[in-house]
Amino acid sequence: MAGLAVAAWAVRDVPAALGRLPGGARADRVRRSPQFRAGAFRNPVDTRTMVPGTGREMLRDLVLGGQPRRPAGSIPVIVPGAAPPASAPAGELGVIWYGHASALIEIEGRRVLLDPVWSDRCSPSARLGPRRLHPVPVPLDRLPRLDAIVISHDHYDHLDMATVRALRHGQSAPFLVPLGVGAHLERWGVPPHRIVELDWTERATVAGLDFTVAPARHFSGRGLVRDRTLWGSWVISGRHRRVFCSGDSGYFAGYAEIGARYGPFDATLMQIGAYAVAWPNIHMVPEEAITAHLDLRGDLLIPVHWGTFTLAPHAWTDPVDRLWREAKARGVRLAVPRPGERVVVDQPPPVDAWWQALG
Repeated sequence: MAGLAVAAWAVRDVPAALGRLPGGARADRVRRSPQFRAGAFRNPVDTRTMVPGTGREMLRDLVLGGQPRRPAGSIPVIVPGAAPPASAPAGELGVIWYGHASALIEIEGRRVLLDPVWSDRCSPSARLGPRRLHPVPVPLDRLPRLDAIVISHDHYDHLDMATVRALRHGQSAPFLVPLGVGAHLERWGVPPHRIVELDWTERATVAGLDFTVAPARHFSGRGLVRDRTLWGSWVISGRHRRVFCSGDSGYFAGYAEIGARYGPFDATLMQIGAYAVAWPNIHMVPEEAITAHLDLRGDLLIPVHWGTFTLAPHAWTDPVDRLWREAKARGVRLAVPRPGERVVVDQPPPVDAWWQALG
């Protein structure tokens, strides 16, 4: 009985964290989407979430693999200021990486928060699951006033219930999400007027910025049911500056199409970590992130989705080591900020390999 009580306590927050599947008018809109076929959202190209026959090897590598999947010391964290420096030009484009896929984009005087996850674990439970490897650089209640909050898809390392609830109370900005994801937000108390749901290629204008959901090659789901909500990348455009945010995605030819339609981009925030031989279609390896950046006609590449949570069997430094090597070989401008470090896109800091001391 005591064991059952402890188990029940450990998972008591799970039912709410699972969210809710789209229903009613939202489900009708989902069914009308060109991306929704045979009861689920589909990728633009044939995609497997896992290569058949690799599951046992994958589990062995995760549990017994010899790779150093955690840093050898403390990850340096920079506490950012509440606002850009007073001397910053009005047209300055800035990016603050908070860790994993969470980032603040300062574009033409507006602030956009991307995939915010402030919890200690990326999991439906606050007591079980992958744990953060470094502190969040700034508490949620010390964030500046936001103009928009953008979510790429509903996986736990990109959409966090506790963070959403805190932002519901502490901010007034709307949440921009792919089709169907609004059902989760409504279950967590976000009012409908603060939810903007978009299908691929649909656009919304918020605070003078244009937000467009672009295709990605991934999947969705917070429980046993998959692909009932859409996933995507995001194009964020002002009058003069433009940023691309990859979300999670395997490499596909659609990046060149996105670049031709919406580019060029002043900066791309590209997923580089959490890859494995078992799932080559749904996450990019670092070299593919470089190729995608070039397809997109990007200028500065800022890597995300690495360094904060251990989600794959590769070594902790492997994603950024490989990215830096490939960037040098292919002449790609690169910034690798510490968590909390502000990058001015037009004058990025030189890459100083800060992570290698922790490898």
